[in-house]
Amino acid sequence: MSSASHSLQFWAVLLLLPLLVEGEAASANQNNLDRVIRVGGDHDYPPYEFINAKGQPDGYNTELTRAIAEVMGIEIEIDLGNWDNMRRKLELGEVDVLQGMVHSEDRAQSLDFSPPHAIINQSIFARKGAPRISELASLNGKSVIVQEGGIMHDYLIKQQVGANLVLVETHASALRLLASGQHDYALVANLPGLYLGRELELSNITPVGKPFAGQEYGYSVLKGQQALLAQFSEGVAILKNTGRQQAIYDKWLGPLEESGLPWKEIGQIAGGASAVLLLVLGGIVVWNRMLTRQVLRRTEELELHQQQLIQADKMTSLGILVAGVAHEINNPSSLLLLNLPVLKEVHQDLEEMLEDHYRAHGDFYLGGLAYSRMRDEIPAMLDDMLTGTQRIRRIVDDLRDFARQGPADLDESVDLNEMVATAIRLVDNTIRKSTDHFQVRYAEQLPSFRGNPQRIEQVVINLIVNACQALESRDKGITVTTRYRAKTREIRLEIMDQGSGIEAEHISRLSDPFFTTKREQGGTGLGLSVSASIIKDHGGTLVYESEFGQGTRVLLSFPANNRALST
Repeated sequence: MSSASHSLQFWAVLLLLPLLVEGEAASANQNNLDRVIRVGGDHDYPPYEFINAKGQPDGYNTELTRAIAEVMGIEIEIDLGNWDNMRRKLELGEVDVLQGMVHSEDRAQSLDFSPPHAIINQSIFARKGAPRISELASLNGKSVIVQEGGIMHDYLIKQQVGANLVLVETHASALRLLASGQHDYALVANLPGLYLGRELELSNITPVGKPFAGQEYGYSVLKGQQALLAQFSEGVAILKNTGRQQAIYDKWLGPLEESGLPWKEIGQIAGGASAVLLLVLGGIVVWNRMLTRQVLRRTEELELHQQQLIQADKMTSLGILVAGVAHEINNPSSLLLLNLPVLKEVHQDLEEMLEDHYRAHGDFYLGGLAYSRMRDEIPAMLDDMLTGTQRIRRIVDDLRDFARQGPADLDESVDLNEMVATAIRLVDNTIRKSTDHFQVRYAEQLPSFRGNPQRIEQVVINLIVNACQALESRDKGITVTTRYRAKTREIRLEIMDQGSGIEAEHISRLSDPFFTTKREQGGTGLGLSVSASIIKDHGGTLVYESEFGQGTRVLLSFPANNRALST
């Protein structure tokens, strides 16, 4: 082949090369659009985007993204998480697009942005009573809380305001920290700040300044992903033209917009002010009802958590106290257990000499009592003292085991008969004060079950004490029975009392937190609630049967340990 032909082929390749590269890029871009698009966002930035009570992505951005996917015929997968982490995921290609990001010149160097679908206004929040702020210079030297990786974090660093920045993961964390009395200001987006202030009932904080212009807020992708971004930009345009984007916006952001004339629709609102006011009032009523329900639910949860923390603190203090008392009691108990057997042997060695003296000289006195009486009582007295000392040691050991703090391991082998016997020893004084008719029936060869002995002991003690408190006189009795039901492989504990019983309408509420019929006697309503939670953790059941005025039957069931049954 001639050199002229070679030269001609070389120039042909050079001319076609850009077209081949462009074709390959277009093909790769098309492949990217055909797959499921991973959309990222902030998991705690309401009402724009957040994880709702059902654990699902929700909010204005999320609903808008789903609407775009519908009109554009694309498949999406929404992943909400820590905002700083989401920015890194976009950079690493682990998500394809962020559904809500504020535009800035610095960010535009590495990212491309769609036309905005919202305008974000930033506010400075402070505790009530703080002076208003009109310029950023006022933040110099102040302690300012800001979301890590957020636009205000970027802005304050670039402007070198001189504030001491406290970085947090979410706007909610920033407002909680400020409301708790820490730091001077929190710099957050205005609508999320108002939303979270109502949601969390943070009544001691308020916006004190807005020294920022409105910021464009839209979809963002890495540079070079124009085809992907175009789909979302086109989707936003379609939704705006059909009015659907405005409907989504009004649904999520309308109730939180400040009262007054919106800057975008002054002419339209002039003719429909009355209708808008009615809609706003209706939205406020609905919103207030929603907030009231949520506040009540959160309040109950916080009260239960607080009471559980108090109980845990009491148990910790009890463990420390019992450990110290046990040490002090065990020392003299050990001395008695060591010396009493020796004294018993000494008395046995002296018996023959005392008898000889008695036969030779007649009766005489020991400790002010006649020997003829004491010779039979001294051995019994020594035996009683030894038995009593052993009982003291056993009770102290039981108390120490009950109050011991440790991990709630549910994989120990539990002997229900042993747990019941220990619980009865610990509440023996309560039982003796409450009734003259207390019976216990232990099943023979009762299988074990897997669980935590200390927590089961806590439940049994609570149930027995409740039965004692239900008795109206000492003539009424309590019967405790353990048994094994082979057909269902269940280990059962039955506690029956002849007490006052429980009214029918109260039976279903016995396990509700804070429900008690003994509030005047100092009841908190947590005993049976905590017991029910413990039994549920062990895979068991707790059932109450009662007739008012006739008594109560409590049936506690556990699944038997299969390994114990196989042996």
